[in-house]
Amino acid sequence: MTDAEKRASEPGDGLSYEQARAELASVVERLEAGGTSLEESLALWERGERLAEICQGWLDGARQRIDAVRQARETSGST
Repeated sequence: MTDAEKRASEPGDGLSYEQARAELASVVERLEAGGTSLEESLALWERGERLAEICQGWLDGARQRIDAVRQARETSGST
C-alpha cells in the first residue's frame, strides 16, 4: 500500500473517490470566487490539498490493480 493510499484510508476521511473529487471541485470554486478571509482561504487550501491526496490514493490504487491484472495475464499467457 502506498503512502497516499494509507492517508486516504485514515479514520475520519472515509470518502470515496467521487466524494473527494466533488468536494475538491467545490473547494476550488470557493477559492476562485474569492471573498473569503485569509484564514478561511488557508483552511480551504489545506482541505483541498488533503482531498487531492485522497483522490491520488484512489487513482494509485486503481493503477496498481490494473497493473497486477495485466501482469497476471502476461505471466499466465507465457507458460
